[in-house]
Amino acid sequence: MKLTLRVWRQRNADADGTMSTYEVDGISPDMSFLEMLDTLNEELIVKGEDPVAFDHDCREGICGACSLVINGDAHGPERTTTCQLHMRSFKDGDTIDVEPWRASAFPVIKDLVVDRSAFDRIIQAGGYITAPTGAAPEAHATPVPKPDADFAFEHAECIGCGACVAACPNGAAMLFTSAKINHLNVLPQGAPERETRVLDMVEQMDEEGFGGCTLAGECATACPKGIPLMSITSMNKEWLRAARKAARR
Repeated sequence: MKLTLRVWRQRNADADGTMSTYEVDGISPDMSFLEMLDTLNEELIVKGEDPVAFDHDCREGICGACSLVINGDAHGPERTTTCQLHMRSFKDGDTIDVEPWRASAFPVIKDLVVDRSAFDRIIQAGGYITAPTGAAPEAHATPVPKPDADFAFEHAECIGCGACVAACPNGAAMLFTSAKINHLNVLPQGAPERETRVLDMVEQMDEEGFGGCTLAGECATACPKGIPLMSITSMNKEWLRAARKAARR
């Protein structure tokens, strides 16, 4: 396959960026999108040019570090992570636009790499359990109803890639935040901090400068792990419950 790539190049956070055009040839349909970028970078290095900076780690669809906007879609045309997107999803001769996540809360570091530490700070605000549990308890010591267990597991699948933010027309982080809150709040281990968790994490999310949610639904459509839009509704109910309880104190 021969492709034309239009790639966002930006030297650093303070520099102006621009789309640069590159031609790549000999691309196998079985290559992943990141392997295709590796091929481009090898050619750039041979020419003495600066390779394209992009983020990646596991390349197994687990960590979410490989986040890119491809032809206007978060992670590209398939509902998967960029590292699991294969070049068979494109045609010989295609022109492909490759850009970083676009959100004020995710500033560009270089080229296609953005700073997603805002997500880390949301987690630090309450996405954990502080109760000392000691050694691993016996599996049936704390019964959890199956619907609750299924609900928790569904939300635990969030990998924090940020596709929800990149796809949202408002740059909102509600789907990510709701997944992290709902995962813990429905379990007995998360019950002691149920109210403070949702209040603190939503407050931190707002402080990070993410946009407001208008339930456009693009976040759930782009999520590679299928976190449902109803997750946001569940979080809003949790927040109202916690806020009313705090107001009565």
